[in-house]
Amino acid sequence: MTTPLRTTLKRALSIDGREFVLTLTPEALKITLKGKRNGVELAWKALVNGDAALALALQASVGGIAEPTNRPAGGRKTAKPGLKRRSLRLRKPA
Repeated sequence: MTTPLRTTLKRALSIDGREFVLTLTPEALKITLKGKRNGVELAWKALVNGDAALALALQASVGGIAEPTNRPAGGRKTAKPGLKRRSLRLRKPA
């Protein structure tokens, strides 16, 4: 007896010391780095029809699962080079 997949199912996964989340939905499966939103998604239909290799190659060319970035201490994002922060000044009505 099999159980139909009707809701989202998430499982933690560790590959080569990196933590991932595998999400199974009735439409697709998705693997993402733990704590991230974007990842690689593959529709069940593409997998069954044999289009899986093409779909994965396309996603890999667009970005797929990103490598972890090295952030400065404190985990804060830094501003892009060349961009200056501007303070907002409120003008008094004339």
